This record gives sequence, structure tokens and C-alpha cells, in this order.
Amino acid sequence: MAIREAKPRLACEITSQNVIAARAKSDGTAIDTHTVRRLSPGMLRPSLSAGNVGDAAGLSQSLAGALATVGGRKRDVVAILPDAAVRVALLDFDTLPDKPAEAEPIVRFRLRKAVPFDAEHAALSFQSFRRPSTVRVLAAVTPREVLNEYESAFRSAGYEPGVVLPSTLATMGAVEADLPTLLVKCDGNFVSIAIADRNELVFYRILDSASGRTGAALADEVYPSIVFFEDNYSSKIERIVLACPSNTEELKAALEEQTGVRAQSLDTEVDAGESLSGDAVPSSALAGVTGALIQR
Repeated sequence: MAIREAKPRLACEITSQNVIAARAKSDGTAIDTHTVRRLSPGMLRPSLSAGNVGDAAGLSQSLAGALATVGGRKRDVVAILPDAAVRVALLDFDTLPDKPAEAEPIVRFRLRKAVPFDAEHAALSFQSFRRPSTVRVLAAVTPREVLNEYESAFRSAGYEPGVVLPSTLATMGAVEADLPTLLVKCDGNFVSIAIADRNELVFYRILDSASGRTGAALADEVYPSIVFFEDNYSSKIERIVLACPSNTEELKAALEEQTGVRAQSLDTEVDAGESLSGDAVPSSALAGVTGALIQR
């Protein structure tokens, strides 16, 4: 999962149900246009095992149609993958070399016990944050054969995935997190929980939650992560944002009752630009492409 320095103006998120494509304005301050394509049931089965893409030709066709609709002459695109296809890890080190090439083997060694696949040969991207006594590393890692499935779909559609991000990390770019902030993001049977403070990710977890679960039941699954953060960081959650297509009001009410903090849906409408598709989606569904593209 290599990350280039020059950010593309196109972004496309693949979710369990949709392909969402967007083009940023030339100054990078907002989305110019966006579109959505529904995926057929069973076309995508996000996981950490090979076989994520059930219909490669169909997915490439959806990607090509969506990206062609939002236009632009460039072929580089920010590819946003389902969280279930990428393992995100926060690792602490006493020391770590400054040069990424020297730090990478050390990060891979730590990941060997943290991921259920071969970390040595997996696709890896990481960032390090130096503190007075430790080095915190944010790593995104996925089996190379899984990454190849998604990248091949983009290339077959005629586009180059110049930047690859998991959904929640892309979405965090659209979230104001100067205060301790909880993001709950839902995609199919998976729920991602991210907590950031001072605009730095400090906690991440993904849950396998059966579809159709009530908002109250989902809040009960999320709550232990809140308790863990508050116990370990001696801080309280002060902001809750949701990016969930269903059970939103019930989930809001349950989280508010548990925490005393007002929960709100992640609203990207002000940055979303013109819709070029007939399929209406909640504005929070655009958070991935918005967070990936807009310069804040």
C-alpha cells in the first residue's frame, strides 16, 4: 500500500454495497462532483482472506462508470478499501529508526503477532509519531493477494490506485478531532470504532456485527471501547460522530444515554459538491472520499 506524495484529485471508495466516486476542486477545498453505483449482492465479501471480489468484471465496470462520470483527465485515484480488508494497528516502540526503510523490518516483526496472516510479505504502510519517551506507529497492513484484488479492479477500469487507504482512516480526514472524539463507522456486517484526540488517532477497533442488529445492541458493543479509552487515557469522550446508514437515531440515543455526550451523524454535505447519480445516500456515506481529498 504505497502512498505517493502528490494527492490525486479523484477518490473512489468501495463498500460492501456501493462504489462512491468523487472529484475534488482544483484548489482541494471541496468536492466538485460525486456519484454512487450500487453493487450487486455478493459482488464483494470484504475480509483478510483472498476472495474479496466475487465478480471482478462487474466491480471494474462499476468503478469505470463511476469514475468516468465524475470526469477529469487524470487517471490516478485515491482507492478507499473496506475496513474489513485491512488491519489497522497502533504500536508503541521505545526507539525506532528515522529512515522508513530501516524502521519497516522492525514494524513488520511486531505485526507478526498482531495480524492473522503473514506480515512479512503483506502490503504495509505506516506513519510514526515521535513523543518524548516513545514512538507511536500507525500501521495499515493487508495480505498482498487481497490488495491485488482491489488494485486489479481499478487498473482493469483504466485507473491507477496511486494512494490506498482503509475506509475509517480516510473518513477521519473529515472528522474534527481536536477534543477526544469517537467515530463509529458501519459497513455491512462490520463496525469500525476510532477514537482520536488532538487530531491523532489513539484507538482503533473493528467489530464483526451481524447485519440487522438494533442501534441499542450496537451501542452495547461500542461501549467497552469507550470505557477502555477513558480508563487508559484518563480522559472523557467529548464528541461522538456516526457514519452508519441505518439504526442511526436509535444508536445516537443509546450512546447519548451511556456517555452523556450528544451523538451526531457525520455531515459532509457542505463539502460534497454536485451529485451526478440518482441514488441518494446519507451525507455520511461521502465521508471517506471527502476526508481523502479535501485539504484541511
